[in-house]
Amino acid sequence: MSLHTITLALPRVLPQQNDCDCCAGHLVEALLGRAGVAQARLDTAGLVLEVDGQLVGDAEAEQLAREAAASVARRYDHPVFAVEGMDCADCARTLERGVARIEGVHYAIVNFATAKLRLEYDRQQTSSEAIAALARTLGYTLRLPELNDPSISNLQTETSNTQYICSVEGMCCAAESGPIELAVRGLPGVQQVIADPALARLSVTYDPRALEPARIVAQVEQLGFRVTQDQRQTTNDQRRASLVRGLWSFVSRRPKDISTFLCGLLFAAGWLGGMLGAPAGVAAGLYILATVAGGVLIARSGWATLRATRTLDINLLMTIAAIGALLIGEYAEGAAVVFLFALGNMLESYTMDRARHSIRALMSLAPQVALVLRPRTENQEPRTGPGHVISGSRSSVLGSLDEVAVPVEQVAAGETIVIRPGDRVPLDALVLAGESAVDQAPITGESVPVAKTAGSELFAGSINGAGALEARVTRPARDSMLARIIHMVEEAQSRKSRAQRFIDVFAKYYTPAVIGLALLVFALPPLALGGDWAVWFYRALVLLVIACPCALVISTPVSIVSAISRAARAGVLFKGGAALEAAGGLKALAFDKTGTLTVGRPIVTDIIENEELKIENSSIESDFSIPNSQFSILRLAAAVERRSTHPLGRAIVAAAEQRGLDIPPASRFQSHGGRGASALVEGQLVTIGNRAMFEYGALAPALEATLRELEQSGRTAMLVGCDGLICGVIAVADQARPESRATLAAIKRQGIAHVAMLSGDAAPIAVRVAAEVGVDEARAELLPDQKLAAIDELLARHGSVGMVGDGVNDAPALARATLGIAMGAAGSDAAIETADVTLMGDDLTKLPFALGLSRAARRVIVQNIAFALAVKAIFLAATLLGAATLWMAVFADTGAALIVIVNGMRLLRYR
Repeated sequence: MSLHTITLALPRVLPQQNDCDCCAGHLVEALLGRAGVAQARLDTAGLVLEVDGQLVGDAEAEQLAREAAASVARRYDHPVFAVEGMDCADCARTLERGVARIEGVHYAIVNFATAKLRLEYDRQQTSSEAIAALARTLGYTLRLPELNDPSISNLQTETSNTQYICSVEGMCCAAESGPIELAVRGLPGVQQVIADPALARLSVTYDPRALEPARIVAQVEQLGFRVTQDQRQTTNDQRRASLVRGLWSFVSRRPKDISTFLCGLLFAAGWLGGMLGAPAGVAAGLYILATVAGGVLIARSGWATLRATRTLDINLLMTIAAIGALLIGEYAEGAAVVFLFALGNMLESYTMDRARHSIRALMSLAPQVALVLRPRTENQEPRTGPGHVISGSRSSVLGSLDEVAVPVEQVAAGETIVIRPGDRVPLDALVLAGESAVDQAPITGESVPVAKTAGSELFAGSINGAGALEARVTRPARDSMLARIIHMVEEAQSRKSRAQRFIDVFAKYYTPAVIGLALLVFALPPLALGGDWAVWFYRALVLLVIACPCALVISTPVSIVSAISRAARAGVLFKGGAALEAAGGLKALAFDKTGTLTVGRPIVTDIIENEELKIENSSIESDFSIPNSQFSILRLAAAVERRSTHPLGRAIVAAAEQRGLDIPPASRFQSHGGRGASALVEGQLVTIGNRAMFEYGALAPALEATLRELEQSGRTAMLVGCDGLICGVIAVADQARPESRATLAAIKRQGIAHVAMLSGDAAPIAVRVAAEVGVDEARAELLPDQKLAAIDELLARHGSVGMVGDGVNDAPALARATLGIAMGAAGSDAAIETADVTLMGDDLTKLPFALGLSRAARRVIVQNIAFALAVKAIFLAATLLGAATLWMAVFADTGAALIVIVNGMRLLRYR
């Protein structure tokens, strides 16, 4: 057997799941069983196959991989569900554990901060319906997010879709619409399903090449519903029916809120009855009813959790505490436990919704509809609405076209869109025609609108100014810069910080330990010391309530999601809690020079007149009058360099234009490679270049001294000659950013002990820039591997080092540093993927903001953890001493959770 090695890039064989490690693993497993495949493995280059060259060629190997990938895609599903009813962090862990125990589920990750469940399951072993059913037994509703949700858009595929709308008789609540959505979504070719129980309407977006409407109807009717043609409800009876359905939908969607309200009402009635002297039996009956009304859903959820995960959650603990209180005759306490717990959960849910709103606000930045220029089809009449023509024929750079309002997810890359004055940019695009100033603050955090002309890049979510623009779409909606930002912000919670990992481990052992302590408190004192069983049983119930770790578990994620959301609004992206925590603990920072501490392009710094600078021993005679001002020298040099594409030449032309000089035309332009350029300007030969360009004579000592001084200070000096006489010298250099020195000073005030500059540029230039910006250490003429070694040295000295660069050229150093920070990353996929933190705009002043925010987040996390642990410790001691009651324990636990949430949300207003 002759083995042959073939390497395939994963996107070629797994185009829809190229970032899924599980799918890549399944692909390897599938290929190992194929004939002619001796070995299959994954490495950094992609999929590596060792095949029998006599049986399988390169083309056959790729075909085998594609077939195996198609089989994997058919077998494994990766849905992302929005979770409704998840109002505490412990709930998230319960749902995650429950779903993960289902046979066929390979992983389940619940992001509490964003209320999303991501999972992979084997369609041959389970189904999304079974997963949703388990979630319902636990008290949660799973829904598929909208198709245009940018955070999951990477899971969608681009197709030519058709929409089917029908009425579903009998669908009147969320419990019925959920299974319908999940069942229809399982059909081939389905892209979006929206079941609206309020209108009893089902809307399905699907690929007509893979699915017929009859199949959708059959799938719904198999669930016991009747499908009818969609009609507008216009009669009063129909409107009343719709109102009733809407009210029922509200009640069914928020059963916990209704239960809490009823429990509170009965509890208040019992308390008032006792205060007004009602018979004890009446008050007790009202308390018992309140306990039942508020506790039924809690008990059902706790029991379902016990069956699904074999663990005791807070719902079951509260149920046991409430039942125990009723058994010992503490009816008011039992009702208070249930009501305060339910009320606390409801308040936590609403408070967390406010934190999640910061992410939803990002999603609303980009409009849902784009104006696309498309040719009018034959006999087409103007219409209105999404996907319809909204204006008559018009003339554009592409000819006579119509402006068509199209949902952004249906606009393909390469199409031309129109952005009217004041509109938000719907998609990433490149300007074709028009001029305007665009506010990019939502993406890059820039405070000043940026001028856009033909060839300029536009980002989805930015706001157009007073000019109209036509632009070519460069990325579909699912891949836009805004979509990537939202996806990163949402997924940042999955990259846990050390504090978060500590809390997860602590909570895992804390709750069982307290439950064990409660059992000992109940049994040990009566058995060993002859204590009263009822007294110690009551204290054990209080300990069960204290076993709830909600405040502790939620203390970290709410702080992290608040900080990351705040940073994203300012144009700073943190890749998760680990990056946020690392930024707050940096002791030293290393900066690349070019484009980071400097503007990244040469500018004119000096223009020196000739004075006594003449060529010695020159035999060239000229009647040309030497220019007698700096402006005259610059004007002539710019006339020559206007024909050049060299960066130094562009710097000279830019300097002349900035000073408003009238640049004369030039003819007979010649570029002298490596030396300079020359041209006829106003009848005279003007030459600009280095020493080698003027090799026909020795330079005057004064001129030589001037050149040496300029070069030693890190500038590039160019001689300007006029008909053989040196008119003067123009020096250019890459200048430090105006804000660099102040930024580094602000960074040091925040606790950064050492700032270094690592440059690949010449030593004189690096020394000059280092002196201007105020770094503690400057290293020059470094190759990428030498920058890497420098980072290793800094790590050995300081322990925690951040590297600030462009995210591409400095990739090794960025990867090696404790924290890699990329500047000006908007539009650069490589920078976003490489760095741990990306500053979207080319604004160095965002760095102190990012470091300050991370330090503030660390302080808030420590405060929250300390507070939550202190509350638990105090109530453990108070319980053992008999000073704590059930309602006090519930009130303290709920209050602690709300306090840490509100404290974490303060980071949303950080400045």
